[in-house]
Amino acid sequence: MRKFLTAAAIFLTLQASAQVDSTEPGSVMVHKDPRLAQLVTLQAQINEVTSRDARKTAKGFRLMIISTNNRDEAIAAKTTIYTYFPELQPYLWHQSPYYKVKAGNFRDRKEAESYQKRLTVYFPKGVFVMNDVIEVKLDKYGQEEL
Repeated sequence: MRKFLTAAAIFLTLQASAQVDSTEPGSVMVHKDPRLAQLVTLQAQINEVTSRDARKTAKGFRLMIISTNNRDEAIAAKTTIYTYFPELQPYLWHQSPYYKVKAGNFRDRKEAESYQKRLTVYFPKGVFVMNDVIEVKLDKYGQEEL
């Protein structure tokens, strides 16, 4: 977002500095700063990286950590995952009247089950493995990371 705001500020500055020449009556000649083309190219690259196409999804497994109607309890569960399992990505959903916290992007069930055993220490009410659509990380070449 910061790059976008910086790019927009530069664009507006450069656009304001364009010079207008009126050599003939009824005609206008605009001298465009060549940095504008570079800025447009840069913004296109930023859009490409941050677009939804850069994020790939697949069928996999997630761990259901908690389903509660207490928002503070759900946020505390999410914080616990961030604290003790920083490699897992926690997801907080509000599906009225419940707040649900899921964690992880697992391709196979065995990996999810190993984390399930480790998480039950922090969540004694139970952690459940469930089928879900997961986010698949892509490497710099656009290939799926293993």
